[in-house]
Amino acid sequence: MASRELPQNDPRAAYLAQRAEIDAAIARVLEGGRYILGSESAAFESEFAAAMGCRHGIGVGNGTDALVLALRALGIGPGKAVATVAHTAVATVAAIEMVGAEPLLLDIDPASYTMDPAALARVLAAPPARLPPIAAIVPVHLYGQPADLAALAALAARYRVPLIEDCAQAHGARFEGRPAGSFGVMATFSFYPTKNLGALGDGGMVTTSDDALAAELRALREYGWRERRYVSERAGVNSRLDELQAAILRVKLARLEADNARRIAIADRYDAELAGLAATAPRRDPRRRHVFHQYVLRSAGRDALRSALAAAGIGTNIHYPVPVHLQPAYLGRIATAPSGLAATEAAAGEVLSLPMYPQLGDDEVDRVIAAVRAAVPRG
Repeated sequence: MASRELPQNDPRAAYLAQRAEIDAAIARVLEGGRYILGSESAAFESEFAAAMGCRHGIGVGNGTDALVLALRALGIGPGKAVATVAHTAVATVAAIEMVGAEPLLLDIDPASYTMDPAALARVLAAPPARLPPIAAIVPVHLYGQPADLAALAALAARYRVPLIEDCAQAHGARFEGRPAGSFGVMATFSFYPTKNLGALGDGGMVTTSDDALAAELRALREYGWRERRYVSERAGVNSRLDELQAAILRVKLARLEADNARRIAIADRYDAELAGLAATAPRRDPRRRHVFHQYVLRSAGRDALRSALAAAGIGTNIHYPVPVHLQPAYLGRIATAPSGLAATEAAAGEVLSLPMYPQLGDDEVDRVIAAVRAAVPRG
């Protein structure tokens, strides 16, 4: 009998693993009668912020809204530029444009796939001509691995430019023992179903330890209301994490550490069993706790490898196939660092995400390993 198709990710498996607790949480909300900004949201905001090393959590509708509201809370809009990367989900760049600011795309460190501190240092020391002042830095902690936060935070402090961490793929990651998300003035998270901490729908969070920013964010997410409901002190939006998703995320948060440990164990197996092949495993930096939102193998023969794995019934994905600055919506109109994006463009042609989720069984990991070893020659 043929083996079943093995998906690259499986949000349904995450639900089934905690089905009884999640169903009970949903029933509790349904019976409670409060469905927006109630006790579940308040409890989850507090619990999640504490887990991420921050004083405040502000739940919002999705990860893109989280970054939009973080930028707005700092007054960033038209006439400002924001430094980020092109090797990311397009949401990072879309959020910057949604507030009217101009993205400035920097190259990545090819080993970690995260913002290259040297590229940032160059544009802060000599900002590109015809570009507004750089008003924020948004590094993306990609695939579950933090960027070089020591170097980036030092540059942000030196040039007095706020650092906003994009932690959409880094729930529970750490840098030098501190949680990713606790280094910048704010951090933004997505709870899209495939994330390390995923909802059964959409959701997002901004975390911060700044009391004034937290108050501003709470107002912005609900029409700019502060002291009085229905009276807007400033123009805001409607972006609130609903009670059902908050209750579900509270259940899942209790298992985040165990789930991340399982991801790391799977990555350890991949590392050990795929060593010596003509493919590059993810970098392991002792300063960084990589929580493997994705396990990304790099191969010059990526497309052939993907086809071979598909033939073996193993799902893969490419995160990300086209850098943002080369996508049709942005091509020729978005600012890039004068030094270019060579490492970004090279990575886009070679990265491949293998199956990675906590419910992946040891026998399924063995299947992936066997298929990769059959398809990739020894290096």
